Amino acid sequence: MQIMTKHPLLDELLSQYQTQLGTDATAYRNHCYRVFNFYMAFMARNPENLAKGAIAIAFHDLGIWTHKTLDYLDPSIELATDYLTKTDLVIWTDDICAMIDNHHKVTVYPNNILVESLRKADWIDVSLGALHFGLSRPFIEAVQKAFPNAGFHQKLVRLSLSNVIKHPLKPLPIFKW
Repeated sequence: MQIMTKHPLLDELLSQYQTQLGTDATAYRNHCYRVFNFYMAFMARNPENLAKGAIAIAFHDLGIWTHKTLDYLDPSIELATDYLTKTDLVIWTDDICAMIDNHHKVTVYPNNILVESLRKADWIDVSLGALHFGLSRPFIEAVQKAFPNAGFHQKLVRLSLSNVIKHPLKPLPIFKW
């Protein structure tokens, strides 16, 4: 499988949030590209799948930075919905919102390959490749080498620990069964 190192839509969307991402911009961009490559490994490479993936992946964790919260699914969905409305892509809203809302689902998401592919792709990255869902280790390692971590996972650990202290009854609000 060929690694995608550039995608115009994904780059455009991420560039719009450089200020909010601040010093985490490279870490988030690399995370998005790792997830994008893993997602595309599960999908037919056609323009619609690429575009839907780019949109969902650009926004999937963005609420962490725009709303300064670990409970970021709704803010991320709101950002994506606003984008889809402004670009006359409202017809994709259900798919994109489901992709974002369920990307941390622990169990399989049935009957929607877009959602399930993004769910698996994000778990591959979050688990540092320990979960691979049938993707080859050499491919995962090549993607990780092309897009280094740049502190992304450390940021998640810090945010998670902080959230446990602030919200002990809802320590990891983004996970779903």
